[in-house]
Amino acid sequence: MDIDKEVDARGLNCPLPILKAKKALADMQSGQALRVVSTDAGSIRDFQAFAKQTGNELLDQQTVGEDFIHVLRRR
Repeated sequence: MDIDKEVDARGLNCPLPILKAKKALADMQSGQALRVVSTDAGSIRDFQAFAKQTGNELLDQQTVGEDFIHVLRRR
């Protein structure tokens, strides 16, 4: 999967990972992919809700060690 931009939101709690993702997506072209790495367990459902509300596509979510990785495609 091609990733166009990555945001490191480790150590940040809700709503900061979402806000950082929103800011990054605003600077991206339609169809580009954003990876967000977070340590907030609540970010799993936060990114699911964020994708639904904004129309951006949630391509993938993974848990790797203590990291929660979310991949979104810009609408």
